[in-house]
Amino acid sequence: VQLQASGGGLVQTGGSLRLSCAASGIWFGSYIMGWFRQAPGNEREFVAALNTNGGATTYATSVEGRFTISRDNGRNTVYLQMNSLALEDSAVYYCAAAARRTVYYSITDFRESGRYDYWGQGTQVTVSS
Repeated sequence: VQLQASGGGLVQTGGSLRLSCAASGIWFGSYIMGWFRQAPGNEREFVAALNTNGGATTYATSVEGRFTISRDNGRNTVYLQMNSLALEDSAVYYCAAAARRTVYYSITDFRESGRYDYWGQGTQVTVSS
């Protein structure tokens, strides 16, 4: 199983970036996908998640309205569009995959990192003033 995150970089405040995470070795359409981030000295924190068909999403309060998570099951890829970036958005961003184990679930349950089975290697996002 491999989750390959890309798209990070250096951007000025107010700018935008689009992260991608390409999955291989899993039946992508059966996995809930999430993004987390970790800044130096901080714990890893939840950013966004979406369900297997992309119809349900949940966001951290700090990014809601600025970030959008989406997926293309045909390309086995999940995206994170980040707009209006702020200094506090600087972090290593990780994508993660959680197997859907029940027919019915709440996407908000997947704010917890312990729900995820696989993690990508991370991509650095640095926002400068």
